[in-house]
Amino acid sequence: MAGPAHLVPAGYAAMVRLAAPFHAKARAWVEGRRGLWDRLEAKADELQGCLWMHCASVGEFEQGLPVLEALHAADPRRPVLVTFFSPSGYEARKALPLATHVDYLPVDSPANGARLVTLLRPSTVLWVKYEFWPGVLGALQAARVPTFLVSGIFRPGQPFFRWYGAAWRRMLGGFNRLFVQDEASRVLLAGIGIDRVTVSGDTRFDRVRAIATDRDPLPLAEAFRGGGRVLVCGSTWPADEALLQQAFASAAMPVKCMAVPHELTTYGLKATEARFPTPLARWSELEHTPVPNVAAMLGSAEEATLLVDRMGLLARLYRHGDVAYVGGGFGEGVHSLLEPAAWGLPVVFGPRHTKFVEGSGLIDAGGGFAVRDGAELCAVLRRLLADPEARRSAGEAAARFVRERSGATARVVDGIQAMTAR
Repeated sequence: MAGPAHLVPAGYAAMVRLAAPFHAKARAWVEGRRGLWDRLEAKADELQGCLWMHCASVGEFEQGLPVLEALHAADPRRPVLVTFFSPSGYEARKALPLATHVDYLPVDSPANGARLVTLLRPSTVLWVKYEFWPGVLGALQAARVPTFLVSGIFRPGQPFFRWYGAAWRRMLGGFNRLFVQDEASRVLLAGIGIDRVTVSGDTRFDRVRAIATDRDPLPLAEAFRGGGRVLVCGSTWPADEALLQQAFASAAMPVKCMAVPHELTTYGLKATEARFPTPLARWSELEHTPVPNVAAMLGSAEEATLLVDRMGLLARLYRHGDVAYVGGGFGEGVHSLLEPAAWGLPVVFGPRHTKFVEGSGLIDAGGGFAVRDGAELCAVLRRLLADPEARRSAGEAAARFVRERSGATARVVDGIQAMTAR
C-alpha cells in the first residue's frame, strides 16, 4: 500500500483531504481525483477487456513499463489502462502514447473496487512492486481477473509477516502469481503459505538498459559538457545540495554540474542556484538558444552549472556526465541508482540506501560509493573526477552490474502469457 502501512485506505484518504488546504501534494491528490468516475465512464467502452497496469508513481511505472510494452506488442489491439496513486506519477505520464487512458486509482474501498472492475472488465492486471489495496484486489479476485505483481520485493518488517498482518496476508490472495526480485522474498512468502511465486529478478534493469541504448543525445547537454568533467546531480533534495556545496568548497578543483532537483518549486530552484558553482544557467533559459551559443557561453568553462528545471530528462542526461550523485540518501531513501549505472557512470549516494538492494550491490561491485557527510563526499568526488582510471574502472563496474542482472522482463512476460493463454 502506498503511504503509511498502518493506515487503512479510508483513513488515509481522509487524512489527505484534511491536509489538502495546507499541502500542495495532498491538494493535487484530491483535485486529481475529482471527476475520476466521469472520466472512466466516458472511456469505458474503449477500455473493455483492457490490459491494466497500476503503479504508485514514476519509478514504479518505469519498472513495469517493459512488461507492459511486451504484452501490448503481443496483442496490440487490446486497450491499455495505466493508473497511478500519486499526482507526480500521473502528471509525468498522463500523455503516454501506448495507453488508451491514463488516470488515478480511485480511493480504495470494496464498493469502488467492484465498481471499477465491473465498469472496465479488465482481461489482465499488473500491479508493480508494492501497491496493495484490498478493495480493488478483492474485486479482481472475485471476478477472477488474472492479476500479477511485477518486481515485488518483501522484507521481514512488513505487515505481511507480523502477528497483526492477517488482513495484509489475505491481500496476497488476490494475485494469481507474484513475480519477485529475489530469493529472500520468495522464502518470506513461503513462510506465510504463499507459494504462487516466481523469482524473476528486477525489471528495472531491463528498463534502464533500454534507456541507455537511446543514441539520440540532448544537444543542449552536449553543448554544456564541452570538454570538461561533468558531475550529474540527480533527484537532489536540500540535504544533498548542502553537502554538495560543502564538497565543492573543500575540493579546490573546478567542476561542471548538471543539477536536477527532485522538486521543481520556485523557492527550491532559487535555493539550488545558491549552492552550485557559477556561472549558472537554467535549462528553460537556454532550450531555445542556438547550440553553438551555449557551447561558446558554457561549453569551454572549467566550472559552471546547468540547472535542469524540466521534468523527464534525467535518465537521458546521465549519458552526458562522468560521475553521478543521486539524491535522497539523506532523507527517506535514495532515488534511482540504476539509471546512471546503466550509462557506465560511477554512482555516489547517501547512507539511506539499505532498503534498496542495488545500493549495496553497486558498492560490492565497485561502481557505487556511499558517503555519510561532506568530507567523505569531497574525498570521493575529488578521486573520481581527478583520476581518469579510477573513474573508468568504477563506471565499467557499474555498467556490468546492470548488464548481468537484466532479463527479468522476459521471465515475467513468459509467465504471464503461459497463465493467460486462451
